[in-house]
Amino acid sequence: MAADASHAHPAPAPLGGPLVTPVTVVLALLALAAAGVLVVRFTQGLGAVTHLNDGYPWGIWIAYDVVVGSAFACGGYAMALLAYIFNKGEYHPLVRPALLASLFGYTLAGVSVIFDLGRWWNFWHIFWPGYAQINSVMFEVALCISAYILVMWIEFAPAFMDKLGMAQLERRLSKVLFVFIALGVLLPTMHQSSLGSLLVVFGYQVHPLWQSGWLLPLIYLMTAIMLGFAVVIFEATLSSVGFKRQLETPVLARVCDIMHKLLLAYLLLRVGDLVVRGALPTAFALDAQAFWFWVEMACFAVPAWLLRTRESRRQPGRLFLGAVLLMAGGMVLRVNGFLVGYMTGAGWHYFPSLPELLVTVGLIAFEILAYIVIVRRFPVLPAEPAPAR
Repeated sequence: MAADASHAHPAPAPLGGPLVTPVTVVLALLALAAAGVLVVRFTQGLGAVTHLNDGYPWGIWIAYDVVVGSAFACGGYAMALLAYIFNKGEYHPLVRPALLASLFGYTLAGVSVIFDLGRWWNFWHIFWPGYAQINSVMFEVALCISAYILVMWIEFAPAFMDKLGMAQLERRLSKVLFVFIALGVLLPTMHQSSLGSLLVVFGYQVHPLWQSGWLLPLIYLMTAIMLGFAVVIFEATLSSVGFKRQLETPVLARVCDIMHKLLLAYLLLRVGDLVVRGALPTAFALDAQAFWFWVEMACFAVPAWLLRTRESRRQPGRLFLGAVLLMAGGMVLRVNGFLVGYMTGAGWHYFPSLPELLVTVGLIAFEILAYIVIVRRFPVLPAEPAPAR
């Protein structure tokens, strides 16, 4: 069983080390700069810091911070599928680090939604039954993401309990944790597919290269799982280099095997859909949409070739490059659907302002900073054996 297999792995332990370093100082400054912009946004309105308009009411804060950010935060979801649903105990060392990255990614994605609300002080309407719009795709996404954030904090609670010596409470939680693990698989499945459903609702306003109709929920769910695996490889590699730890290449190679199969299935579905709908000729037009479509497809096709053999999937350099390209492909796919391929009508244009970009960069910086602080002070990463003397 998965739980038994996990006992063969070293228990998680805090890394220790200084919290104030040149890297953490830079990250903190970027986060503070974003906070300064948000003070202006919440006191003077969206128009003071964004380039949003009536044609483009959604900008980079929704397209990246929420739609892309939540997909990048699917590492915990992807690893839960392997470790708990498919009972693959060998992946347990990757679960808690992936869950931590997902926890911060989703929490910040949920908070980012408030940035884009014109009347942000009414955000609580999402949770009040009297305001529920049960036929709204956005309502389902908002409710599922909010519930999933709460579930992830509960799933990650044992790491805090370990540190604080709350063994009795941790034992009680472990008896019901399976309920939250099940919810942690169900909720992302629902809202990641529903993000694709948002584009279905947009209808003809989305370019034919990205308006795949009712295939969009499947496309967004497949890429979310695929990006979850890619982010796990990306995070594990950076943690290995940044914290000077041994890279778990054999386990990551097995993750890559699954990711690669899913990637091939996705490419077949994506190209097949374009052919069946007769939308493929639009990819050869001389316009921005066609250009960014080929950038997107290249980011998916190159890793499919780069990681085509078992030997290549066991080379750390190729693993990392393939993961980075897949993350770029998933990001461009979502930005293309929600911004580049969104054709609201003649005369409307949008490009994010510097403050918008600064908030996005600041959120990413805060997420990385929080990750560093948590892994240094709480048991997240597997303990490494002491060097032989």
